[in-house]
Amino acid sequence: MREEVVADHAIAALAARQGGVVARRQLLGLGLSSAAIGRRIEGGRLHPLARGVYAVGHPLVGVDGRRWAAALAVGAGAVISHATAADAWDLRPSTSGLIHVTAGPGGRKQRRGIRVHRTSLAADEATTLRGLPITTPQRTLLDLASTGLRGRALETALDRAELRCAMDFAVLRRLLERHERRPGAAVLADMLSRYAPGSVDTLSVLEDLVLDVCDRHAIPRPLTNAVIEGRRRDFVWPYARLVVEADSYTWHRSPAALDDDRARDVELSLTGYRVLRFTYAQVTKRRGYVVRALRRALA
Repeated sequence: MREEVVADHAIAALAARQGGVVARRQLLGLGLSSAAIGRRIEGGRLHPLARGVYAVGHPLVGVDGRRWAAALAVGAGAVISHATAADAWDLRPSTSGLIHVTAGPGGRKQRRGIRVHRTSLAADEATTLRGLPITTPQRTLLDLASTGLRGRALETALDRAELRCAMDFAVLRRLLERHERRPGAAVLADMLSRYAPGSVDTLSVLEDLVLDVCDRHAIPRPLTNAVIEGRRRDFVWPYARLVVEADSYTWHRSPAALDDDRARDVELSLTGYRVLRFTYAQVTKRRGYVVRALRRALA
């Protein structure tokens, strides 16, 4: 009897680390026999969720428990991936009841409620999140791109990866080089080249580009880095009471930075200045738009 109590404590401790679920192979590893597992199922202490996976104590489990159950059902080495991993990392919400799991080559690709992706992952492409085996944020982004996520939806996931996960972009670049032939890798690499810290999209480069626009299109050069109302402003035409801010993605993506930008704009407007903001993409790819806006503002 004492041995059974000790075993139940061990089962409970394991389940507490796994969203309330355990796998049959783990129970065998704790020293339980098939008969002992059977008695616990009959007695309502274990509740089958999937083949070889049980909820401990009661049959209701939360989101983490369902993810754990899917990974354990697929087998050792399986990790949560794709849309399910994106939801877990808070990169992109998913309302699908289907749980995506990546495991090594061979074996079934479909289980009830589980989509199994059969491929090998490098050691640095998987990690844990609160103990849950899962693809890294970088690998998750690649998987999203490889399954067709594009445009603003993919860019938003990239934004959230930086904000939520403090993601290392150098690691993402190496991952994309490793999987350059994978569908979606080129799309994500192109987006990253225009986005990540260390790319050409830096504040100093943006400032140079704006000055080049002025020189090439006969627009009077502004003062640069002038202090107005106690803050440094990127470009100022004092006689027109016009301020232009060059918004680098590197420094203007987070909610705190956006709030500060809006506060700066309010300060200027209250003193009679107008504010225009231009991004790297606008200055490089929509130069005509920038030129027309500056000429109209300075007229």
